[in-house]
Amino acid sequence: MVNEIDGFRRSLGAPSQGSVVTAHCAGTGNRLLAALPPADLGLLTPYFQKVSFEPDAVLVRSGDELDPVYFPHSGAIAFMLDMPDGQTVATTLMGREGALASFSVLGPSLSSVTAVARVAGTASLISAARFRAAFAQSAAIRNIVQVHARAVLLQLQHVAACNALHRVDGRMARWLLQLHDRVPDGRLPVTHDALAQLLGVRRTTVTLTMSKLREAGAVPSDRRGFVEIDRTRLEKAACHCYALMQRTIDRMYCQELAAPAPAHGEQNIPALRRTADVACPR
Repeated sequence: MVNEIDGFRRSLGAPSQGSVVTAHCAGTGNRLLAALPPADLGLLTPYFQKVSFEPDAVLVRSGDELDPVYFPHSGAIAFMLDMPDGQTVATTLMGREGALASFSVLGPSLSSVTAVARVAGTASLISAARFRAAFAQSAAIRNIVQVHARAVLLQLQHVAACNALHRVDGRMARWLLQLHDRVPDGRLPVTHDALAQLLGVRRTTVTLTMSKLREAGAVPSDRRGFVEIDRTRLEKAACHCYALMQRTIDRMYCQELAAPAPAHGEQNIPALRRTADVACPR
């Protein structure tokens, strides 16, 4: 079956990127879109196409042009760096707080990473050309792109330092917490193979590390492609990078994204799910 996102990409002269189907969703679940005033959001919404992506769907391949721009409403997308020896490692994770290929506002460019869906979700798509046009017209859109770029850079810096300094069990706990921030319950739909790619280690290392986390009570179960977590114990097992990184990013979003007042019956959506019940730090 020919899916609609492939048709959308072909209309832009871009190749198919994996298994993605049309989504039947509405609203501005994306944190960046939710921060835009109605007039500025209106520069984008007429050109959006709503889609859903399945686990392991490749949304952008390394070397491909950054087009279209994805605004996720749910799910989790990993940015994977392909190494010359054939190994891959995750550099960052994105959910509804971000925008995949938003850096295309700088002009036509090629992706340096492969973006893979680790958790199924939904997104709004817009062509890079349309997004650049709206970016040029709207100070509010320029602001959300700037804030998002700084958040991505911050995450990249933390992940690089974490990979160099911390043990595998602490790093795995961090990745599991980041996935949990973007998943609605405590059972994460992620396999050992996917975790091996996130961590840049062999699958046997994931199995041994998962055993350690089970002994600590942080992962009660990891069977049949699902990892069940105990959030409190997993936070204790994680290296300090997670709390520091998320606290800094949450503060940045709260202070620098001037979200408009919600319409009657709606709620503003926080940068990440874990900040839903707390006030913005001051």
